[in-house]
Amino acid sequence: MDFPERIEAGMQRALRYATANGCPPILAKALRHAVFPGGARIRPRLCLAVAAACGDREPLAADSAAVAIELLHCASLVHDDMPCFDNAMTRRGAPSVHAQFGEEIALLVGDGLIIAAFETIARETQQTPLLTAPMITTIAKAVGSPYGLVAGQAWESEPEINIAAYHRAKTASLFSGAVSTGAIASGGNPREWLVLADALGAAYQVADDLYDAVGQSDAGKPAGQDSRNGKPNIVASIGLEAALARLKRLVAEAVDSVPDCPGAEGFRAMIRNEATRLMPKTLATSAA
Repeated sequence: MDFPERIEAGMQRALRYATANGCPPILAKALRHAVFPGGARIRPRLCLAVAAACGDREPLAADSAAVAIELLHCASLVHDDMPCFDNAMTRRGAPSVHAQFGEEIALLVGDGLIIAAFETIARETQQTPLLTAPMITTIAKAVGSPYGLVAGQAWESEPEINIAAYHRAKTASLFSGAVSTGAIASGGNPREWLVLADALGAAYQVADDLYDAVGQSDAGKPAGQDSRNGKPNIVASIGLEAALARLKRLVAEAVDSVPDCPGAEGFRAMIRNEATRLMPKTLATSAA
């Protein structure tokens, strides 16, 4: 199977466990609503691409990491959309979970997806038990505090926001978790991939801010949401042209930082191809 097929098969399997007989029906529907259909699935694809570049020694372990990363990403979107944060009524062109099912269910969906992520790794690595603890620890650091997704969300409640720390925690941290667990699953050195993760995570945050600044949706969150909620935005801080230049520089840095490995060239090509999707169409000419 190719990467998308492996990811979707793993996501379906994880949701079958989470929504098995006995699960409250509304919760089961809301869990599936939060996960399917997915977005670009870039984080799990990145995880599997690193695993493949390192030899793909344990594909089941790599699949479990990819699925866990995506479940955690979906959980973060559910919570991020809630009224206490962004109060977003849509996500990926459909009603957000709280808009469709209510706040109480949305909170439980986010919690349930977090638990499902770690259950997935524990279940799917039973044949490779030496990988279980390193992968769980790595992912926990990417989503927790002081430097993970939880910290990134918490920065929004501070009176003064360190935008570099905010972006690193809210976006780059999960990229770091993705590449690190991909490497761990295939016997690679996760530290060799962290520069790439930081650069790619930062590039995605800059791209997200660009979409918001030009009033164009990237098919994820609604356009203009950051400005309406007074959230940090790199375009507001340094200007449009500087933000465009930073995006191009970060993509180049990501490509250059791919370590020597059997699949290095294919991995670099994937990053270059993915970079074309990052640019809002209205800015493509000026960025060329």
